[in-house]
Amino acid sequence: MLEHADTVAITGGYVVPVDGDPIDEGTILIRDGKLAAIGPMADIPVPPHTATVDATGCWVLPGFVEAHTHLGIGEEGEAGDPINEATDPNGARLRALDGINPSDTGFTDALSGGVTTAAIMPGSANPIGGQTVVVKCWGRTADDMVLREPAGVKSALGENPIGSYGGRDRLPSTRFGSAAVVRDTFVTAQNYRRQRDTALEAHLSFDRDPTQEVLLRVLDGELPWCQHAHRADDIATAIRLAEEFDYRLVIHHGTEAHLLADLIAQRGIPVVSGPLISPAPRWRHDSWTCAAPAFSRGQAWSWQSPRTTPPSRSTCWSIRSPSQSRKALTVRSHCGR
Repeated sequence: MLEHADTVAITGGYVVPVDGDPIDEGTILIRDGKLAAIGPMADIPVPPHTATVDATGCWVLPGFVEAHTHLGIGEEGEAGDPINEATDPNGARLRALDGINPSDTGFTDALSGGVTTAAIMPGSANPIGGQTVVVKCWGRTADDMVLREPAGVKSALGENPIGSYGGRDRLPSTRFGSAAVVRDTFVTAQNYRRQRDTALEAHLSFDRDPTQEVLLRVLDGELPWCQHAHRADDIATAIRLAEEFDYRLVIHHGTEAHLLADLIAQRGIPVVSGPLISPAPRWRHDSWTCAAPAFSRGQAWSWQSPRTTPPSRSTCWSIRSPSQSRKALTVRSHCGR
């Protein structure tokens, strides 16, 4: 009934808005699928014949936003490694959207835990893994679910690309090899731009390259570079590359990011940190306390839950400081690598 109603009212709950203080006995009015009003029950009149949900005794929160996941492309029990196309170190042309199965039970788990929006991205076996997509966690087809596509480009430095390619005697087999793949890729994209623009100015035909076109959107600042990096030296390499090519960097995992918190804050680089709830931490700095230095510097810092715990069982707050925790309800459940 509610899904077919033009107007819905949620009344009597403890409402926690994205901005502002919580509202005891609040009312939320939804019209045509969008928030029309929010406030104390006494201040928000409910129109006659409105479909109403009595939320008395309940908390009413905005939907959580999953900042980095493999929902829909890394299904439980699926054979092989569905989140990594580990056959090409430069997978910029690959799109996570093309691998999403809306029937994945992970979406049901996410919704049951209040996760309504998810940033889905390829895995970290490649130095450049592919394009990310932001979706709502329900829909008949992946196209029905899309909110933003592409939303960024996934990249990985450190142990994962080395483990993926080093054993096959292919580049990269070292940390500096992974950095070289990224650097060579952007230089090639810059050269491609010059060749393309020259051809267009001369009214000559030019063969478009989907890999280079995506990378130019990163260089132009349109798409963020979502950088898997755990160790401080890998984070420093990520910063070095971003400054060399002037693209928008977001650090994902950032296990040792607290060791460079001042440098990260100076540059305004967001960090999606974790996983931290784990029976066997991968690094000696896996700790809730390690992110603390970031808070005093006011930078955007998000915690994540472990890959083995569904979003319905473990949620973490994305915060700019402890006093602002309600302003960014971002959860991360890392299902996969």
